[in-house]
Amino acid sequence: MLVFLGAPRYLARMRAIVPCLAFVVLATSHVSVHAQSCDALADKVTAETSAKTAERRSDYASFTAGPDMTLTLACGGADLSSVGAQFRGANPPDSYYDLFGQAGHAVTGIDAAVITDAAHRAQATATKLRHSNVDLGGARVTCSAMVSPEKGPLTLCAVIENSNRS
Repeated sequence: MLVFLGAPRYLARMRAIVPCLAFVVLATSHVSVHAQSCDALADKVTAETSAKTAERRSDYASFTAGPDMTLTLACGGADLSSVGAQFRGANPPDSYYDLFGQAGHAVTGIDAAVITDAAHRAQATATKLRHSNVDLGGARVTCSAMVSPEKGPLTLCAVIENSNRS
């Protein structure tokens, strides 16, 4: 009889807990889908560039692509991610731009040659103004030229997806 009398209170507590549990399940399932999509993007970058994975996290990966070149991948959700290429030096070789174009293609689906051309244009302006952007349909290529006290001259370019896919 005591169990029967306590049952309505127990059910009332369960009704309060069930929505909380449902929220937790939905929230954590989104995280695992997000992590899988970042893993898939990292695999695509590796496949297209032959760069070696240096570090992987649920929303980030870094790659080595030679003694003076690295790549970084930031996963910002299913449709808004970015990949950057870093070069130690003021005048990157063509292989830097080719690598960047391939990595950008892996992340955005935009033709690698289009990304490479945009990076050349952005870098040419960045050497004069320190920073420059070139807008593409669905992404922006941004480049910076700087001098690090520790590393010397650096060239940094990134292709960043945006929600404007026109």
